[in-house]
Amino acid sequence: MRMVDLIEKKRDGQALTKEEIEFIIQEYTADKIPDYQMSAFLMAVFYEDMTDEEIVALTLAMANSGEKIDLSSIHGIKVDKHSTGGVGDTTTLVLAPLVASVGVPVAKMSGRGLGYTGGTLDKLESIPGFKIELSDHAFIEEVNKNKVAVIGQSGDLAPADKKLYALRDVTATVDSIPLIASSIMSKKIAAGADAIVLDVTTGEGAFMKNLKDARRLSHMMVRIGELAKRKTMAVISDMSQPLGQAIGNSLEVIEAIETLQGRGPADLLEMCYVLGSQMVVLGQKAETLEEARDLLEKAISSGAAFETFQRMIKNQDGDETICQHPEQLLTAQFEIELPAKTSGVVTKLVANEIGIAAMLLGAGRQTKEAAIDHSVGLKLHKKVGEKVEKGEPLLTIYSNSQQNEQVEELLYENIHIGPSADKPTLIHEIITS
Repeated sequence: MRMVDLIEKKRDGQALTKEEIEFIIQEYTADKIPDYQMSAFLMAVFYEDMTDEEIVALTLAMANSGEKIDLSSIHGIKVDKHSTGGVGDTTTLVLAPLVASVGVPVAKMSGRGLGYTGGTLDKLESIPGFKIELSDHAFIEEVNKNKVAVIGQSGDLAPADKKLYALRDVTATVDSIPLIASSIMSKKIAAGADAIVLDVTTGEGAFMKNLKDARRLSHMMVRIGELAKRKTMAVISDMSQPLGQAIGNSLEVIEAIETLQGRGPADLLEMCYVLGSQMVVLGQKAETLEEARDLLEKAISSGAAFETFQRMIKNQDGDETICQHPEQLLTAQFEIELPAKTSGVVTKLVANEIGIAAMLLGAGRQTKEAAIDHSVGLKLHKKVGEKVEKGEPLLTIYSNSQQNEQVEELLYENIHIGPSADKPTLIHEIITS
């Protein structure tokens, strides 16, 4: 086979065979196909799309391109969760201990963030001492003992995806449903979970800006998971405004603690109940979603979920005193309230622009090499549909600089106040096989 022939075939809208796709992934991972040819192939996929069969073949080839994690020695059905991303996405910090507290093992491998705020690992690293690297043996032992551990993703897991994503990022081919689906699912399949729950976000703060694209991506990933013999389902959720109130690493840890204590934002708690109920059913600890939700609500009210979180922090060498005194994490030098300029109702919070404001403070990375400031971020006091009086704080800015004019201007431009607004629908659809 020649790569130039396969580029031409896809450019002309023809479907590639399983063997041709495996050839492309194997040769590119082995550095036998140059970036300029793979860039041309990615652009051809971007414009010509892929059939379902091609996407499945691409995903499995990427999953098989490196190490595959064997979690068979962990007792029970291992359930993983993945979000396609958003602003103020604190769900993993809450979900992992919450679901584990009712007996479902959560062996979670997470990544770092590039964009608005840090990824799950960055958030956990705002806890002093928290260790995100464990040996395979220690990881498995921790999940068997405490039902939960969250660590960094192995560098050898789906290396083809790592190479392809870096190339997509600089060739304007990130926003392609076949490439997004194969990227997400190749890592999930290689990570060894028995079942996968997907949170596919849609809206201005998400990859999928509209429901139609979110629906197609969800169906595709569920089908890939099922063909790879993983029980898989997807929840399409709203990301037109930030989820919860906190945007920033240490602020989101505090919000997770409050949520596990039953004091968190209503939308974040509801999102965790919806996703968590699916995880509990797939983990066979409940027969129905209603029964699963009841278990989760009791785990919150009894303190079991919070205790599981504390044990996870302690067992991964984190400072567990932050669980009782989360204010220790509020180390930003300045707390600046942003007052409303008029009275009315919040009609729109443009999630991606508010996320950019948090990134400008240092809560996220503009480049892969950039350092994150764990202490900075935003805490929203008003969400869409809520009343606000002139002069009342819309949010608090946590900053280590006195010069925040650009951030404040960006926030004012993207928080709209009008006469009335309905609260957005949090859950759009649930998709199963």
